[in-house]
Amino acid sequence: MICAFLALLTFTEFPSELKRVISQIDKDHEASQTKQEQPENVKNEEEQSSSKKEIQQDRLLLPQLEEKFSKSQAYGYDKITFGIFSSVYGTIETIVFLLLGFLPYMWDKAAAIVGKDSSEIRISLMFLVLVTLVGMVTSLPFELYSTFRIEKKHGFNKQTIGLFFSDKVKSLLLSFLIGGPFTALLLKIIHWGGEYFYLYVWAFLFVFSVIMMTVYPVLIMPLFNKYEPLPDGKLKESIYALADRLKYPLTKLFVMDGSKRSSHSNAFMFGFGRNKRIVLFDTLLQQVKDQEILGILGHELGHWKLGHTLTNFAVTQLYFGAAFYCFSLCIDNSKELFAAFGFSTHRPVPTIIALLLFFQTIWAPLDKVISFLMTLHSRHAEFAADKFSVDLGMSKELQTGLCKIHLENLGAMCPDWLYSTYHYSHPPLVERLSAMIRLEKKMK
Repeated sequence: MICAFLALLTFTEFPSELKRVISQIDKDHEASQTKQEQPENVKNEEEQSSSKKEIQQDRLLLPQLEEKFSKSQAYGYDKITFGIFSSVYGTIETIVFLLLGFLPYMWDKAAAIVGKDSSEIRISLMFLVLVTLVGMVTSLPFELYSTFRIEKKHGFNKQTIGLFFSDKVKSLLLSFLIGGPFTALLLKIIHWGGEYFYLYVWAFLFVFSVIMMTVYPVLIMPLFNKYEPLPDGKLKESIYALADRLKYPLTKLFVMDGSKRSSHSNAFMFGFGRNKRIVLFDTLLQQVKDQEILGILGHELGHWKLGHTLTNFAVTQLYFGAAFYCFSLCIDNSKELFAAFGFSTHRPVPTIIALLLFFQTIWAPLDKVISFLMTLHSRHAEFAADKFSVDLGMSKELQTGLCKIHLENLGAMCPDWLYSTYHYSHPPLVERLSAMIRLEKKMK
């Protein structure tokens, strides 16, 4: 994070490599448009030249990116500064809670509320409720500042205070309604499963993941946003034609009102088997042209066609299996760890406490390594999906579409390479554009 912060302070001029790549995109786009279009209703060469210049300026990306460069740097600076501050606070909070015996205190409070003679699962559920509420209170000032200070300052935030707290209440209720039964079943399986409980937990998490992937987009997401069918027209026809071309079983095509919360844009797909759906943010429809949307969807469909979605799901399941297997090795041999966090060694340590401490301490360093490897895999998959869109003949559309999204979202134009390698699941814009240009040259 410090590297990214220093990079924002160091780069005060538009990066030369990005300028070279964008100039090439503008040049190619200008050449292709010159062949397709000629200005109408011109009376002489001077008017014709002026009209051509207006058309070029309307389409050239480099001047727009250069104009937004300082704003992008300012946005990145504010986010990084806020990230450093919130991370430092989080570290201090963790240390203070540790020294004050926060977890044992909250466990005793939970036991006092539901009754000390209650089952471990009931006390565990109340413990999670208390910890969740405390975490929500301590994180609330940071969320408010991020949303209503940083995002608003840079023109992204569109939601009201009422909508913000409405979302918080809905999220809290859903976490209790879904998280409560989930936790109770998880603890029951661990208690019932014996020596090989991790196998049963693994199977349970697999089933739960499949159910949530099915239920979440259909029942939960509509609680927060409105999903309406994409209006009939050329764009809708083109998207269905692209899906048919790739044998993607598209059944529904939605537009989501993302603009009521933010001007950031996105598009995503969901669904199992023969029931696939695509969702476009309304902000995306405003920011890019129809052909560029097709180029972006060509990239997203590439993830599906190349098996990235199933691969990510499989990797996630392997991650769960490995984590709970390691937990099974530690659960009976970590009394010193529990004692270090203020728990008595004279009575059995609650399973939920054992889980929390395992993932916060023993598993945390390994988790960092695994997360980095998954980030590298994600970056590789992004390049592969870009290539898929290029092979479909949508290279120019994807390039200009990515540039416009980057422009509208004030994306980082010169990120520190070390920071981006570790943190960015998507490669920086200049790397993706350069790779697509090289692919085009090879194809020619």
